[in-house]
Amino acid sequence: MSQDKYKKIASELSVQQKQVEVTVKLLDEGGTVPFISRYRKEMTGSLDEVQVAAIRDRMQQLIDLDKRREAILKSMTDLNVLSPELKKQINEAETMMVLEDIYLPYKPKRKTKASVARERGLQPLADKILEQTNVDVKSEASKFIDEEKGVNSTVEAIAGARDILAEYFAENAELRAKMRELFLNKGSFHSKLIKGKEEAGQKYKDYFDWTEPVKTAPSHRVLALRRAEKEIILTLDIEVPEDEALNILQNMFVKGNNASSAEVRTAVTDSYKRLIKPSMETEVRLLTKKAADTEAIRVFADNARQLLLAAPVGQKRIMAIDPGFRTGCKVVCLDEQGQLIENTNIYPHNGNEGSKEAAKTVKFLAEKYKIEGIAIGNGTAGRETESFVRSIELPGVIIVMVNESGASIYSASDVAREEFPDKDITVRGAVSIGRRLMDPLAELVKIDPKSIGVGQYQHDVDQSHLQTSLDDTVISCVNSIGVELNTASKQILSYISGLGPQLAQNIVEYRNKNGAFKRRSELKLIPRLGDKAFEQAAGFLRIRNSEHPLDGSAVHPERYSLVEKMAKDLGCTLGDLIKEDKFRKQIKLQNYVSESVGLPTLNDILNELAKPGLDPREQFEAFSFSEGINAITDLHVGMTLPGIITNITAFGAFVDIGVHQDGLVHVSQLANKFVKDPNEVVKVSQKVQVKVTEVDVARKRIALTMKTEEPAPAKQNHRKPERNEKRPAPKQKAEPETDIALKLAALKNKFS
Repeated sequence: MSQDKYKKIASELSVQQKQVEVTVKLLDEGGTVPFISRYRKEMTGSLDEVQVAAIRDRMQQLIDLDKRREAILKSMTDLNVLSPELKKQINEAETMMVLEDIYLPYKPKRKTKASVARERGLQPLADKILEQTNVDVKSEASKFIDEEKGVNSTVEAIAGARDILAEYFAENAELRAKMRELFLNKGSFHSKLIKGKEEAGQKYKDYFDWTEPVKTAPSHRVLALRRAEKEIILTLDIEVPEDEALNILQNMFVKGNNASSAEVRTAVTDSYKRLIKPSMETEVRLLTKKAADTEAIRVFADNARQLLLAAPVGQKRIMAIDPGFRTGCKVVCLDEQGQLIENTNIYPHNGNEGSKEAAKTVKFLAEKYKIEGIAIGNGTAGRETESFVRSIELPGVIIVMVNESGASIYSASDVAREEFPDKDITVRGAVSIGRRLMDPLAELVKIDPKSIGVGQYQHDVDQSHLQTSLDDTVISCVNSIGVELNTASKQILSYISGLGPQLAQNIVEYRNKNGAFKRRSELKLIPRLGDKAFEQAAGFLRIRNSEHPLDGSAVHPERYSLVEKMAKDLGCTLGDLIKEDKFRKQIKLQNYVSESVGLPTLNDILNELAKPGLDPREQFEAFSFSEGINAITDLHVGMTLPGIITNITAFGAFVDIGVHQDGLVHVSQLANKFVKDPNEVVKVSQKVQVKVTEVDVARKRIALTMKTEEPAPAKQNHRKPERNEKRPAPKQKAEPETDIALKLAALKNKFS
C-alpha cells in the first residue's frame, strides 16, 4: 500500500518516487522540513521546503483516507451489506468525497420519510414502481394497505413508495457526482440584502443584490459573502438551472411512459427539491469554503513571511514611543540587545508647555543613551507624534514609524509579564515597538501569527489549517536566518528545527546558569537534548566568536571534519579558509564527493565559508510619510504619496499612507502591465509611490494606483515616399496582454 501512495504522490507533485520514499522515511525518523531540505539534499534529490512539506501533507491526507476507508469497511461488514463489488469500489476510491458517496446509502441515519415507509413494508412497492412495467399502480398499492402499520390508503402507500425512491435517487453515487459537477460548473451564488439591514451592512453594499458563477467566484468574495450571511446582513443561496438538474435525474431513472414512470417522475422532482438540492448546496458551500480557505491561508502565510523577514535595523540603541493624545506617550530606551534601560511618559499634545517639556525629555534621553534610532507606533496619535519628534534637533538619529499590530496582545501576554513583571502593559507595548525596529522576526515570534495584521478573514477560515500553515511559515523563516544561541529568546528558540518550547526553556536556563555557550557541542549538555535533537537543531544555531570558527556559520557540525580536511589539504587553518578567498578558489569540490556528501552540500558549504552566518534579509532603509497628510480628510484625488505595503490579497495590495486607514491598490492598478498575482510586483513592507484616485470618507475607503503615466507616442511622419522608395511593412497589431494571458492559460489547461 505504501508503494501505491509513493507512486501517487510522485505523480501529483512531479517528482521521482524514490524522492518521495526517502523524504517520508526521513520525516518518520523525526526529521523536520527545514533540516531535510537544507542538510539532506543528496538523499532527497535537492527537494526544497515547499516540496518536502507537500509530501508530508499529502502523505497524511492519504493516511487519513485509508483510516476512513477501514472504518467504512468495518461498518458495512457489521451491517452485513458489504458485497465484493462494493468492497472493490471502496478500495478503489481515491478521494474522501467518492468514499462517502459509496457509503451514504448504508450509513446509519436518523429517521427519515423513506425509513418510515420501509418500516411500513413499502420497499417492495417502491421496487415494483421503479421497474416501470405496465402495471396498475393503484391495484399494486392496494396490496400494501395495513392500518396496523399506518398505511390507510393506496394514496398513502404510493406516497411512501415515492419517499423510498426519492431517497434512493438522492443517495446514488453516480447521480451525486453528476449533480456536484452541475452545481460547481453552472451554479451561481446569489446574495440578497435582508430587509432593514441597509445601514448595518454598509461595508457589504456591493453585495446587496449580487450574482456570480460558483466556478469563478474569487476566494475573498466567497469569504466576504459568508461573513455577511453569518452577520445576518445578507441571504446567500446557490442556484442552478433546475431544468438541467431534473433532466439529469430523469435520464438516469425514468425509463418509460406509463403510470409507474409517472410516479418515478414525481419522485424525481421531490428528490431533487427536498433532498438533492439542499445536499448539493451544502456540499458546494463546503467545497468553495475549503478552496477559499486554502487561498486565503496561502495569501496570509505569504504576507506573514514577508513581514517576518522584513529588514532589521540591527543592534542599535533605540528609543521607542507608544503614542497617545490625552494619556500621553510612553517612552522607553533600549540598549543594543533590546534590554529596557529607562522608561517615562511625555505629553507632547497637551499644549505648548507639554510640547516643550516633552521635547526636552526626548533630547535629554537621546543624548544620555546615545540613541541611534527612534521607533514610533503607527496607531492613534502616531503621525502627530512623528511630526513632533521630527521637529526636535536630533542629528544622526533615524526616525521610523513602526506597525504596532499585535503589540497590545504581546503586552498583555504571559511572555511579556514574565519578562517585565513590574511594568504596566503600556511600557511592554512600547518595548515591543522598539524591538520590532531592531529585529522584526525576533519580536513577532512572541505573538500568535494571526495577530500580526497581515491577513484578511483570518477568523473565518479553518483555524487548524491556518495555524499549521502559519507555524510552518514561522519555522521556515526562523531557520532560514538562524539564531544567535547566546542571545535568542526562548520564544524564537522554540521554532528552531528539533527543539520546541521545553528544550528552548532548558537552553535558556542552562545559559543563565553557566554563562554564554562557547561551542555548539555544549548543546549536548542540555537536559533532554539528545543526539536526534542536536542533529536537527545544531546547523541553525549560531555562536559568534566561538572557539570553533564554523560555529558561527550554517555549516552543520557533522561536516566539520570535511571542512577541516579541505583546510589541511590546502595547508591553511580553518580561519584562513574562511577569511581568504584565494584558498577557497583552490578547493576542487569533486575531490570531496562521497556516498553521503555530494555537490549540492559541498556547494552550500563553499557558499557559507565565503559569508559565514550571513543574514539573508535586505538592508534597512529609513522611510517617512508625507508631511501634513495625517487623516483621510487631508487627501484629495491626484495626490502622489509615499506608502508602505501592509497587506497583499488576491485582488490587490493595501498601502499605509499615514492616515490611519490603509488605501487599496487594485490588482489592475499595480503596474502598467497585466498582473495576475499581486505578489509578482509587490511585497509586504515594500516602500512604494502611489496616487490617490478616489476617497470615500463615509465608508473609509481610499483607492490608489501605482501605474505611472506612460509617455505620449511619438508623432508619426506622414511624408509620402519617393518614387521607387520601399514602403515599410505594416506593423502587426499587438494583442492586449490580457488576451495573451487568457490564451496562454487556455493552452495550459488544454495540456494539463
